Amino acid sequence: MVFSSLLFLFRFLPITFLIYYLVPFKLKNTVLFLASLFFYTWGEPKFFPIMLVSIGVNYIAGLLMEKYDDKPKIRRLCFWVAFAVTVGFLLFFKYTNFFLSNINALFGLGLPLLSADEFHLPLGISFYTFQILAYTIDVYKRKIKVEHNLIDFGAFVVLFPQLIAGPIVLYSDINKELKNRKILLEQVEEGVGLFIMGLGSKILLADTIGALWTEVQMLGFSNVSTPLAWLGVLAYSFQIYFDFSGYSLMAIGLGRMLGFYFPRNFNYPYISKSITEFWRRWHITLSSWFREYVYIPLGGNRVKKSRHFFNLFVVWFLTGFWHGANWNFIFWGLYFFILLMIEKTFLLKYLEKSKIFSHLYLIFFVMISWAIFALSDLSMLGELFSRMFSLAGGVDWLYYLRDYAGILILCILASTPFFKIAADTIGKNKIVRTVFLAAVLLVSVAFMVDSTYSPFLYFNF
Repeated sequence: MVFSSLLFLFRFLPITFLIYYLVPFKLKNTVLFLASLFFYTWGEPKFFPIMLVSIGVNYIAGLLMEKYDDKPKIRRLCFWVAFAVTVGFLLFFKYTNFFLSNINALFGLGLPLLSADEFHLPLGISFYTFQILAYTIDVYKRKIKVEHNLIDFGAFVVLFPQLIAGPIVLYSDINKELKNRKILLEQVEEGVGLFIMGLGSKILLADTIGALWTEVQMLGFSNVSTPLAWLGVLAYSFQIYFDFSGYSLMAIGLGRMLGFYFPRNFNYPYISKSITEFWRRWHITLSSWFREYVYIPLGGNRVKKSRHFFNLFVVWFLTGFWHGANWNFIFWGLYFFILLMIEKTFLLKYLEKSKIFSHLYLIFFVMISWAIFALSDLSMLGELFSRMFSLAGGVDWLYYLRDYAGILILCILASTPFFKIAADTIGKNKIVRTVFLAAVLLVSVAFMVDSTYSPFLYFNF
């Protein structure tokens, strides 16, 4: 079940919220827990036991680490058992075939791969694995208190707004709200507005501009001109941004309506002037997770230069590999590692001197990164890069530019604070704001009725 579906909007959402608002506070987390499990199992019923095992193992591990607080060996054993089980599920389902296929290619073996029908990637496993791991690590390091209530812990893990594709919400972000939260009318209104804007970003912007990238792919990269190849990559750059940021905005809005304040996940990354700044604005919760649970434990930047570079290499290798079990994702992560090292070594000080050059630099290299990210077939990626840098002429791009000019302009404006500034001004008038949000919702629903199934891109990761 996805947010941008009629089933979610007109069945699951109203029924769940009606029950949630009607029951007393002591039952709200139970409603959330059960509704979230239903939300997850609707699309992945056979992976329901894995979710329950992950919840149970980490819940029990937390209790045991608290009980044996004065016995380091037992605490360490409990932690590593929970860690092994949680990460083991992720490694098995997401990376087994990757490792087997590479071993076969390297050593000429014929090891059988797991059936894609039986062992496909469980929805959201990359996201909820990181959330559970963060909880268990923080308990082990005594940064947070153990959660004794199984329902509350389960609700934290499977909270349906952010279960499938983030933002990555830490236990410390919402532990107080799990126990005591107020749900005010103003808060619900704000959440509804955020949800509608996120839905519009997904349906009206991401899906519409994504059609251009799909058309370029269908033409074949060797059959398009250089300008059209770049136009296709630009379209994908907007598609993945509005797709993922739209989901995050919907999740934050739903959380607000439930009484939770989820952390912000995007902050206009395309207005950045360096790769360093870009990763402070893009997928903020993922960057924060890697900084807190990988980079800092490795020593961060408080080490000698060679070790600092090694720490960053590990972080970006894992960041790429986390996104998918294909070499293009590893190359994508290492690509950013190289750019960040160049910036930290000497380039950053020059970028800060020129706003125009630094922004053009950022857009160029980010578009290259999305080309790498989009294509797991390395031969197709080679064709795309060959076309992008071959200076192949043609007028085909004019045809597509004419058809997509309007949505491209909207995407450009929406990727800047332009509409936010306008909304802050116009939104002061409650009637105008309500009419605008109603229009966005109606048009989005109309597009949903008329379109084919369009899941979020990050469901793949």
